[in-house]
Amino acid sequence: MDSHNLASLPTLSETVKIHRLGANKKLGQHFLLDMNVTDQIARLALPLEGSHIVEIGPGPGGLTRALLKNNASAVTAIEMDDRFLAPLADIKAVSGDRLSIIHGDALNVHIAKELGPDRPIKIAANLPYNVGTKMLVNWLTANPLFWTQAVLMFQKEVAQRIVAAPGDSGYGRLAILSQSVCMCRLAFEVPAKSFSPPPKVDSAVVVFDPLPEDKRFKDLKKLGELTQAAFGQRRKMLRKSLRPFAKKYDLVLEDWFETCGAVVTQRPEELSVSQFQKLAGYSSITISPSKSSKDKP
Repeated sequence: MDSHNLASLPTLSETVKIHRLGANKKLGQHFLLDMNVTDQIARLALPLEGSHIVEIGPGPGGLTRALLKNNASAVTAIEMDDRFLAPLADIKAVSGDRLSIIHGDALNVHIAKELGPDRPIKIAANLPYNVGTKMLVNWLTANPLFWTQAVLMFQKEVAQRIVAAPGDSGYGRLAILSQSVCMCRLAFEVPAKSFSPPPKVDSAVVVFDPLPEDKRFKDLKKLGELTQAAFGQRRKMLRKSLRPFAKKYDLVLEDWFETCGAVVTQRPEELSVSQFQKLAGYSSITISPSKSSKDKP
């Protein structure tokens, strides 16, 4: 198939009218009809040849077309809204067997099992606002990590939280989990006017490149639990917010914090990703009775 066959399709705006498609706010739908933006997203995932590209929530198929136009060898689009199956079928018909469609909820689709081990898997998606963060955490914590790259669009505020550094207002659990698995970069912002209907906020695209396996933090479950406790009370000193966590794992706060070069009077946004990793990775310490007095209020 060549781009000429794709060009024979109605425009995205025409497709929406032909199939009488309206965005479902309950599903967080906003149609990305600007093909310049979808092409930018697809090109961030280059090269597409030789990989299996997974797209979540393709809707009328703007990004789907861009991926195929940029020579994707295989695209699997996962769509739960049956209203979009017809326009996706139109794209499939001119795709030269490069497009597959799964009708289902992406949260319940085991991507690695569905696609198999034949090709490396990349994920490219304009994620629904209401489930984007949950999907990301699921993919980050997959064991083993089944994908080699992800190019994902989020609300701008969520994207900023993912790439945030210590001291930034958005720095928290999502940044630490993401950066413990991947190199993350905010590639570009997308104004609300690029969508139909336009959302109330702008969006942004983040590129996730997994770290070498030996550089990824392994115990993401404990890291998630630790950061949830720390940032759940982000205005409080860690001495207070992490006391229940320390008690659960039989840790003495000040001795535990010494292992990562931090002090219990710091607040969570002051600790680096590596410091949180050291805290999560340190399972227990042996102390003398005299040291235990440090932990008394």
